[in-house]
Amino acid sequence: MGASSGYPRPMTHDVHIIGGGLAGSEAAWQLAQAGYKVCLSEMRGSGSMTPAHQSDRLAELVCSNSFRSDDAERNAVGLLHQEMRDLGSLILTQGDIHKVPAGSALAVDRDGFADGVTAALAAHPNITIVRERVDQLPSEGLAIVATGPLTAPGLAESIGSATGKDQLAFFDAIAPIVHFESIDMETAWFQSRWNKGSGKDYINCPMTKDQYYAFHAGLMGGEKTEFREWENVPYFEGCMPIEVMAERGLETLRFGPMKGVGLDQPSTGRWPYAVVQLRQDNASGTLWNMVGFQTKLKYAAQVELFRTIPGLEKAEFARLGGLHRNTFIKSPELLDPTLRLKSRPNIRFAGQITGCEGYVESSAIGLLAGRFAAAELGGTLLAPPPRETALGALLAHITGEAEVETYQPMNVNFGLFPPIEGRSKKADRKLMYTSRARAAFQEWRAA
Repeated sequence: MGASSGYPRPMTHDVHIIGGGLAGSEAAWQLAQAGYKVCLSEMRGSGSMTPAHQSDRLAELVCSNSFRSDDAERNAVGLLHQEMRDLGSLILTQGDIHKVPAGSALAVDRDGFADGVTAALAAHPNITIVRERVDQLPSEGLAIVATGPLTAPGLAESIGSATGKDQLAFFDAIAPIVHFESIDMETAWFQSRWNKGSGKDYINCPMTKDQYYAFHAGLMGGEKTEFREWENVPYFEGCMPIEVMAERGLETLRFGPMKGVGLDQPSTGRWPYAVVQLRQDNASGTLWNMVGFQTKLKYAAQVELFRTIPGLEKAEFARLGGLHRNTFIKSPELLDPTLRLKSRPNIRFAGQITGCEGYVESSAIGLLAGRFAAAELGGTLLAPPPRETALGALLAHITGEAEVETYQPMNVNFGLFPPIEGRSKKADRKLMYTSRARAAFQEWRAA
C-alpha cells in the first residue's frame, strides 16, 4: 500500500481521500466541516515524491501562483471563485488570506498559501493526514480519488483495471476550442467531407494557396513551448503536434488535417486549396474544436496565427492548444452526475484526474465531491448545481455534456454554460451569464 510517515491510518473513518493536492484538500475540508471523519492520504512525505513538486506541503502550487481573474461580473472563473467562497471553500479562503497584488486576478504567495492549507487541515479534529503512497483503489468504504495529473504508476494501473485501460490517458494532445458565436459563417460553412453525416458535422474555413503558404511559414516560425524534463511526452501519429507535421514538408498539412478534398466551397463551387475544419465539441454546439491542431505553440503565438485563418479573424478561444503529460479519465462515460464511478459507486473522482484544467477548477470539483459524499453519508441527496452556474457548467462538462470521443481537459468558460437566447453585445452577454448564474445558484442553495 505504501509507507506511512508519523501518522497511522485511523481505525475508523467515514471517507478515505487519496491525494493531498488542491482537490483532495478541498474535499477533505468540506467533509470535515460537515462533521465527518476523513483519512487524507498523501504520498509526499512518505519517501515518494512527484517530479513536479518541491515539498510535502498540501495544495502545493507547481506552476503559476495565479488563480486567474477574480471578476465575478464578467469572467467565468471569477464567478466560480464567488460560488466557491459562498460554499466555504478552504482553497479560496487561504487564497484570500495570502493574496498578492495582481490587478484584477487572484494571485497568492505560494509558500504562505500551501502552509495555510496544510495547517488548517492538520488542525482540524475530523481530519487525519497519513503520509503514504496508495497503489490500489479501495475495495470498500467511501473514497475520493484526487491524485491529479501525476498519479503514481501503481494507482494508475489500478484505475485502468477498474475503468478499462482505453479510458485512461497519460498525456494531453489538446486542440484549440473556439466559441461558435465568434466564427464568421459568411466565410466558413457547414459540410462534412463528401457530404457524409448530417451535413453539419464540421465547420470549414477555406484557404487559398497564398494563405496556406503564409500560414505554414507562421507555424514554422512561431514560438514553441519546450517540454519539461520530467514530462517525457510521447508523440503518436494520431496526436502529432501540427508544427511537427509541418516540418515534414510544405505540402504535408494539405494532405493531412488541412486537406480540402471532398469539400465544395459555396462561393466557388470548388475544393479549396487547404481547409481548417472545426468539429462540434459539446452537446449544445457552443464550442467547436480545431481538428488536428494540437500544438506546442505558445498561447500568444497561437492566437496571432489562428486569427489569420479565414473565418477565424475574430475567433474567441475557450481553450488553446497544448501537449503535455496529464493522467485523466474519460469522465463523461465513467462518472455519474455526482462524480461516482459508475462501475464502483463507492469511489468518487475529483480534480484534474476528472479532466478539468486549472487550480480553481480542480478545487471546485474537489469541493463538489466532498459535498456529494457528505450528503450520501447523511442519507440525503444533493442535487448537482444547475448548469447555469459556474459549478454546474463545469460539472456537466465532466459528467456528460462533453463529447466522449474528443474529451479533453477544460477550464471553466462561458461556452460551457447554456447559451443566452437572442443577440446581444459581448460585454452585455457576459453580464447576462453571471446574473443568471447568481440567481440559479441562490435557488439551488436554498433548495
